[in-house]
Amino acid sequence: MSETMHVFDRATVRRHRDRAAAGLEDHDFLLREVGERLADRLDDITRRFPVALDLGCHGGGLGRLLNGRGGIETLVQCDLSPEMARRAGPLSLAADEELLPFAAGCFDLIVSCLSLHWINDLPGTLVQIRRALKPDGLFLAAMLGGNTLEELRAALAEAEIAGEGGLSPRVSPFADVRDAGDLLQRAGFALPVADSDTITVSYGDLAGLMSDLRGMGESNAVVERRKTWTRRATLEAAADAYRQMFGDSAGRVPATFHVITLTAWAPHPSQQKPLSPGSAKTRLAEALGTVEIPAGEKAKPR
Repeated sequence: MSETMHVFDRATVRRHRDRAAAGLEDHDFLLREVGERLADRLDDITRRFPVALDLGCHGGGLGRLLNGRGGIETLVQCDLSPEMARRAGPLSLAADEELLPFAAGCFDLIVSCLSLHWINDLPGTLVQIRRALKPDGLFLAAMLGGNTLEELRAALAEAEIAGEGGLSPRVSPFADVRDAGDLLQRAGFALPVADSDTITVSYGDLAGLMSDLRGMGESNAVVERRKTWTRRATLEAAADAYRQMFGDSAGRVPATFHVITLTAWAPHPSQQKPLSPGSAKTRLAEALGTVEIPAGEKAKPR
């Protein structure tokens, strides 16, 4: 029996992306913003990555932003959605991030922009990504993290509990930055770093936010989600709760997107290694200009 938790309905994720593909450019502001930040990070690395993979490429927006940056000569793009992959351009294919169709050691760089938060088996996917990289290859990714859409979560919960006497999962669970860093280590990456940032977007009302989420293919795909249509009264109550709880003086409401950025390398003998315990050549007390007190002794008053 598989130990993988099936939190997300991957077939539903695919359908949502297929449906969103044709109109993605009208709603892809978040993908563009996060993609530009990833591309800027790549500019800061003084290495060339001739063969690269864009994993979860959506409509190819990140590939257009990269456009040869980082010394990329060949960019392969793949997405769970065939319709998204079709719009990404040449060397694109439909592929499941949970079962990568690539041989070991074939990429110098793997990038991913806002796709990994829909993965059920994220540890397994990270292992596959590490294997697909050449030794000393770079993995650079951004995924949505724990505080994403916290306002929407709170407003929907209040409206559903008050109007329907219960609560169903309507916003995806997201990893936090510490968990993400631990998963990189467990997957066998070297020099793993996970950091986070917050992007807050202002909307005129809840309907505008919901429209953008559908337009990006980010609608609810949690397995345990309610399968029936949401009552109009519940949506209206959620919109009112959203405005009352989070609205500003002009009546606009914020939507928070918590973005976790992952940076890690496939292991290689040339990479820096942490020093082994006890190998330091300079005592910390000397560096701090103070007196070292052996363990178990108390400091004497001066």
